[in-house]
Amino acid sequence: MNKVDLLKALRNSSRGNFFATEIPKATKEDEKKIEELLAELASEGKIKLRECIQREYSVYLHGIIKYASE
Repeated sequence: MNKVDLLKALRNSSRGNFFATEIPKATKEDEKKIEELLAELASEGKIKLRECIQREYSVYLHGIIKYASE
């Protein structure tokens, strides 16, 4: 998974500006990669993460997608 795929998944799971999704993970490396990508998207100002819950086989994400006109 890369940053673009993650952002597409968040946009597909959004309702208005809010999103809630569960992303499956296979290993601890997947978990760390997802966290790094989320941090990048948050620092770029594309999302605001409200909740990130690590579950046994997935990562639950809840937050806001920021829309900006460029």
